[in-house]
Parts: sequence; structure tokens; C-alpha cells
Amino acid sequence: MADLGALVRNPRTIEALGRADVLCFDKTGTLTEGTLQLAAVGDGDQELPADRLDTPRKAVLAAALRATPPARQAEPMAHQTDRAVMAGARRAGVAVRQGAPRWRRTDALPFEPSRAYHATAGRTSHGLLLSVKGAPENVLRRCVGRRHRGAPAPLDPDAVEALTARAEELAAAGRRVLAVAERPMADDEELTDEAVRDLVFLGFVALADPVRTSAAPATRRLHEAGVHTVMLTGDHPATADAIAARVSDVPEPKVCTGPELDELDDAALDALLPTVDVIARCSPHHKVRIVQAYQRLGRVVAMTGDGANDAPAIRLADVGIALGRRGTPAATAAADLVVGDDRLETIVSALMEGRAMWASVRAALAILIGGNLGEVTFSVLTASLTGGTPLSARQIMLVNLLTDLAPALAIAVREPTGHTGERLLREGPHRSLGTALTNEMLLRGVITALGAGLAWFGARLTGRRRRASTVALAALVGTQLAQTLATGGLDRHVLIAGLGSAAVLAGIVQTPGVSHFFGCTPLGPVAWGITLGSIALATLAGSALTPLLRGLAD
Repeated sequence: MADLGALVRNPRTIEALGRADVLCFDKTGTLTEGTLQLAAVGDGDQELPADRLDTPRKAVLAAALRATPPARQAEPMAHQTDRAVMAGARRAGVAVRQGAPRWRRTDALPFEPSRAYHATAGRTSHGLLLSVKGAPENVLRRCVGRRHRGAPAPLDPDAVEALTARAEELAAAGRRVLAVAERPMADDEELTDEAVRDLVFLGFVALADPVRTSAAPATRRLHEAGVHTVMLTGDHPATADAIAARVSDVPEPKVCTGPELDELDDAALDALLPTVDVIARCSPHHKVRIVQAYQRLGRVVAMTGDGANDAPAIRLADVGIALGRRGTPAATAAADLVVGDDRLETIVSALMEGRAMWASVRAALAILIGGNLGEVTFSVLTASLTGGTPLSARQIMLVNLLTDLAPALAIAVREPTGHTGERLLREGPHRSLGTALTNEMLLRGVITALGAGLAWFGARLTGRRRRASTVALAALVGTQLAQTLATGGLDRHVLIAGLGSAAVLAGIVQTPGVSHFFGCTPLGPVAWGITLGSIALATLAGSALTPLLRGLAD
């Protein structure tokens, strides 16, 4: 996992990742590049690109800059939105005192998801000035007027509707849209939430964050793996919808908002969430409700986050994922998995590791249970034909020692081979431990019994009972080891375990005293030929049938 750029806090995380069937992730930095930049500034009627701003739109940007927390050299600004506004103003040559002579900050209301704006009070040469920037729907409802072509104008319901439609047009282009407004304050007026009213709308600031080219393939792979993805964002619903349409293979992603969730009780929320692809205007407390709702539905939830406020949802999720590059210490401490590069592809790769674990569990169980099933089948069939068991208790113990310990362990810890990424993503507890496991166990049991039966029958025709018993023992072990090697491919641990067990078997059979202890007899070239031929025939039959059974499981 470390090679993938992900750090796992404990082994249980891998197992839970393999079971995850819901992934909730942020838009910014996960689906997008995380490089939010100023794209355009408008007055509510027309926008100009950030590199071609005129004086009126520079005044809008200056007001947005005043409604931005100050930059501190000791630590970066908390919100990417504020960093983008400050960097864009710097590139455009806009200063905080443009349009507000001798302005200096006196008080502030920091941004919180519950109010969705940042307000700053500042003193100018003309008195106190309140500057606000935030979500258009929140700021516009606090406005009573607007600056239109440099002159004040009333803001009637028709004007509010037109400005709201303009904001939605910008958001539908994938922009993050901020409304900017100001008003004079009385000298004795305190800055509170109630004081943020009677504002004069100045314009919109549009920010852009390019979508990662790898985001669409990553979301498609998740959907093919049976993982329901939910994009969580604080952006406008139209912005979220535009981004989702670019990265999702769902024709019309269903979008709902955090305020809409607030109106639902738990039962209604449980009914809605399985149909939702995007949740806009989503706050940290919404994330907690979302995790709880999916868990009530019996889903296994993976939740990503980077802020300190995301920590409760990250901790509550079955798999909490912190975005390490921009994650806060609180989010990282709460997470089970820390993704160093914040990319969705890394999360998909981590999910593949979890699904691969279930594929390895299935292979190991098939070795243990399927091999024992073959031993029982062979013993029952030969006993019914001859009236006696071909293998003694010591010989059966030897078979289990050579086939169940080192080979099965090597299969369990190996990296799965012969599996494409898409096939691994389709693994998981329900698939790996369901029909696929049953088919593999039955096939392994039949092939093991076939190899031992062919060897015993051939040796019985050409020799005595003790010799036939030894040949059957060697074929029983050899057929299981051959299937294990076919499963493990060229994995070094599987090769060492398989070939080592085969060498131990040959040494036991060919060493007279040890062979006699286990009820065997040393074998000659003809007997070994019968043994190896039976192993080869049975293994080839198993290799031919394996794709057929996998097709049935699919």
C-alpha cells in the first residue's frame, strides 16, 4: 500500500476496503486538480476574464479581497477559495484599499458551512464598511440593493431572480461562484450574523478548478466494481452537476443539497440516498448523517475528508480516508487510510488491494477445503470398490502436512496473479466467498480425487497393494501441489512452498526407513511415471475447466 502512496493504520482496513460498496468523496482535489484559480469577475450582467478586468470589475474583486481572511506567513490560509481570490487579485493588480481609502480590518465573521459566507468589518476614511462574500443564494437574500453601472439601484424580486439565474449559468459551466456585497456600518454597530443584512450587491467572482483527466476512468471502474459513488461538495448544485456530468458514466446524475437533507427524517433519507449521486452544499454534519444512513441500510461506507470538521464522519465510516496532501492533523488522526496524493485513482488502487485480499482468501480456502474434499472423495470411492481404505491415518496426516500448511499460507499472502484490475475490482466477500468459492472447491476436490484415482488404479494393475497405496499418496499430494502452483503462478513464495513440499514427499517415499514408517515403499521409474502422468492429466483437466466455471460465476 505504501508503494501506491497510501498509508494503512491497521490490517483491518484492507479487509474493510474489500467489502466497501459505497464511496463518498470530496470534489475539490479528488475529482479536480485542487488548483482553484480566479477565472472571471462580473457585475451581475456580464463577466470578464481574470486577465482582462476593467475598473468596475476590479472594484468587485477588491471588495471580495476585503471579505477574505488575512494571509499569515506562519501558516497557509484555511480555505482554497480565499487563497484563489487573493492570488487572483494579486495577478490582476488589485489591492484591498481600492475603492476604500485607508481601509483596515477591525472585525470578522469567519466562514462556516452553516452561514456560507465570510464577512469583514473594516474602517476607511469614510467610516466603517461591511464586506461580504459567499454562496449566492445566501448573500442575495441579505441584499436590498445593487450597484448597476456604477450607480445604486433597488434589488426587487425580479432582479434577484435574474441574478440567481446568472449565478446558476456560471455554476453550470463548472465554476465555483461567489457573490460579493457591501454596505456602510454605523460606528457603534457590532459585527454579528444579524448585522449581515441590507447589503448592496456588487457582483460575482467565478473560480475554476480543472477536472482531472483520470477522474472519469476511475469513477467508471468503481461503478463496474459495484461501488456506489457519492460526490460531496460545498459548491452550488449546478457546479456539482456540471462536474459530475464530466466524470460520471451516469447519464443524468441525481443531485440533492444539504438543506434538502435537513428537511428529511431518517426514514426518508434512507429511501433517498441509494438514488443520489451528488450532494451539493454539503457540510460536515451532513456527512455524519450520510454515513449513518448508509450503515442503517447495511452498506459498507468509505468516507474521504481533509478538514478538522470532517473528522467525525471519517471516524464513523467503516473506512475513513484522509487526503494527506491537504488534510488537517485531526482528519489524518481519525482516518484508517491516508492517501498521500489525494487522487481518486489511488483510492481505487487501495480498493483493489482489498478486493485482492478476498481473492487470496478464496484461493486459500479452496486449497484447504477443496483438497480435503478430494481426499475424502478418493478414500470413499476406493473403499467402496475394494472394501478397504487405500491410505492409512499416518499417510492422510502426511498429505495434510504437505498440502495444507506452507502452500496454503503462501497462496494467502501472495499478490494475486492472472487477474486484471477489472477482475480484481469485481472481487469482494459476496462474490469471492459465494458461488465462485463453491465452484473452486468442488473443482479442486474432483481434480484431486481424479489424479489420485488414476494413479491408484494404474499402480494396482501393475503392482501390489502397498505400492499402489504409495503411488496414490504421491499423486494425491502432487495433484494438489500442481493446482496450487497453477493458482499462484510464478510467485516466489508459492514456488518455494510447492516445490519444497514436493521435495519432502520424494525424500520420505524414497528413504527406506522413513517410507516404511508411513506405510509406503520406495518407487521405481514405472511407478513414478504413473504418478506424474496421473498428476499431469488431472491438472490439465482442471486448467481446462477453470475458465468455464469462472464464466458461470460471472
